Amino acid sequence: MRWLAAVLLLVMAAMASPAPAAEPAWVWNLPADVPPPVVPDDNAMSEARFQLGRRLFYDVRLSGGGNLSCASCHLQHLAFTDGKVLGIGTTGEATARNPQGLANVAWLPTLTWANPALVTLERQMEVPLFGEHPVEMGINDANRPEILERIKADPLYQAGFADAYPGEPLGFATIIKAIASFQRAITSFNSRYDQYLRGEAELSAAEERGLTLFFGEKAECFHCHGSFNFNDQIRHVRSRVVDLPFHNTGQFNVDGKGAYPLGNEGLFEHTGKQADHGAFRAPSLRNVEVTGPYMHDGGVPSLEQVLDNYAAGGRVTQSGPDAGDGRLNPHKSDLIAAIDLTPAERADIIAFLKTLTDRELLTNPRFADPFAR
Repeated sequence: MRWLAAVLLLVMAAMASPAPAAEPAWVWNLPADVPPPVVPDDNAMSEARFQLGRRLFYDVRLSGGGNLSCASCHLQHLAFTDGKVLGIGTTGEATARNPQGLANVAWLPTLTWANPALVTLERQMEVPLFGEHPVEMGINDANRPEILERIKADPLYQAGFADAYPGEPLGFATIIKAIASFQRAITSFNSRYDQYLRGEAELSAAEERGLTLFFGEKAECFHCHGSFNFNDQIRHVRSRVVDLPFHNTGQFNVDGKGAYPLGNEGLFEHTGKQADHGAFRAPSLRNVEVTGPYMHDGGVPSLEQVLDNYAAGGRVTQSGPDAGDGRLNPHKSDLIAAIDLTPAERADIIAFLKTLTDRELLTNPRFADPFAR
């Protein structure tokens, strides 16, 4: 019977030992009218994964040259854009398109400007990490072991991965999952417009007029920017049908037949359909005040010029290899037509757009660089 007594003692000791404290469930803290985003089953949100991903997002050791991080093209004070026309990779090569903001990226059913196949942040992350045309982070077959060893050698990462992904090896798969968790958590719902909706702030007379124009049939901005995220591709946990519109907004017409610059032809690059020439995803207008320059090519420097182009029914490029009248592009969306707006009305719309800036997002230490002193 001694063995039975020993077993009983072991059981009693185990019962007396406190169990590891369970990590609190993730809380989104969203407005009442915003459903939570879809999160992959194999990468559920947690504080440990968020903090690990945050550190990786800001770590230059994750690039081939050891000189670039994800945050290099996604600066917090610019709503996670970089203020440049095009992004610059670890080798100095420019990206093909303007870096997009990351606020509320968790609600996007497709990622990047015009790739319908990139539908998760995990899948999209492979493009900047491993892409060769152009090179962004510059990870390739030759330097993968070295870069991974940089991460594995850091005791903070050893503990962080063990905590965030217990039982999963520290590798690029878990690195990608952690960064995606951080990106999903970058939410922006505390602009002055949001506060106005909650009855916590007031808009000026000009901003009120701009709001009316924005959501009205005269300016028609809401057709592509009318969701809670001020875009028209949205997916959340209550979605039944998810629309994936892409739009040709008449930005180019280099041959008079609807062509866009080679290598920047939008959805056409993936479908091969002529009707998809120049079709891009409408970006969110949240924080648009600080995310210039604008459009997929970064070719429009100011909000005033963006509005002028839309009021004209498209962009006119006067000279150079991309010269042409985008207003006459045969593939242009029916939603893009000349709009008769007075200078005062244009100023009112811009005043309203500036109410979409979430100052808390731009300065919140929760999203800031953990390496900064």
